[in-house]
Amino acid sequence: MTSCFAALRRRHLLALAGAGWLGAGPARAQAPRPIRLVVPFTPGGSTDILARALAPKLAAALGVNVLVDNKPGAGGSLGASEVAKAAADGNTLLMGHIGTLAVNPAIYPKLGYDPLTSFVPVAYVARVPNVLVVKADAPWKSLKDLVAAARARPGSLTYSSGGNGSAAHIGFEALKLRTQVFMTHIPYRGTAPSVTDVLAGQVDCTFTGSPAVIGHIRSGRLRALAVSSAQRLPSLPDVPTVAESGHAGFEADQWYGLVAPAGTPAALVARLNAEVNKALALPDVAQQLAVEGAVPAPGTPQAFAALIRKEIPRWAEVARAANVKPD
Repeated sequence: MTSCFAALRRRHLLALAGAGWLGAGPARAQAPRPIRLVVPFTPGGSTDILARALAPKLAAALGVNVLVDNKPGAGGSLGASEVAKAAADGNTLLMGHIGTLAVNPAIYPKLGYDPLTSFVPVAYVARVPNVLVVKADAPWKSLKDLVAAARARPGSLTYSSGGNGSAAHIGFEALKLRTQVFMTHIPYRGTAPSVTDVLAGQVDCTFTGSPAVIGHIRSGRLRALAVSSAQRLPSLPDVPTVAESGHAGFEADQWYGLVAPAGTPAALVARLNAEVNKALALPDVAQQLAVEGAVPAPGTPQAFAALIRKEIPRWAEVARAANVKPD
């Protein structure tokens, strides 16, 4: 029994030693290994935008480079699987979100990781409402207009997403189920191209995270019809919620947070959680997230774990009802 305890303690200490940033600060003479922050999607989407907002703040606080590494594929599953198999030493993190941690278990039969056992939650970062947008010169001025057009011509209107099973896809399917309309899904390989084709008029609309579209809304190139949150976004005060638009109780926000490989020592998780919460409280970070339409969500690892557990069955129900399948 003593030898077993000693072995566990040795592994714990080795893990702490491997994460040379523990206890590090800006004045550290010798730089430890960089932290790799994996974004399991292409650049330009909400996950990428939030990771790049957070990375420099963590780097400054921990005295170590934080490198954002885009690893897209299979609805975020490829990047998430890679992190699940990484060493539990605090040097590899995943910017997880609703898709990778709650939706994917329902649509990928061989996922390669279990969101509840393959990771340890580190920090809830932000809540990001989806925004339903159309091209600025589209004929629809409201969600009611779009629903009426879709009902008049079932299947003729199209919506884009960052891929089959993506957060934008599952969010729109929830909206379709609530409004009882049929629209044709056009999946892309990433959020950025899915928005680009709405701008070009190749697709009628999309319902995706606010950071990916809010700049185009402000520039007048996209028209926002509704937001998925329970309350209006402070950054888009004139845009009604889906609930206000005749569908009471509807809410389908995306959410984002850091997770680490299972077995990452509690001391590392606690330090990372503290630094993420501090970063989210910084005025420039709060302002940056507000500009993007994201809502900071500081909290404990336990609170983030509870959110993940709650969301998995909810989105499994939507995926089953909509018969969502991977590529």
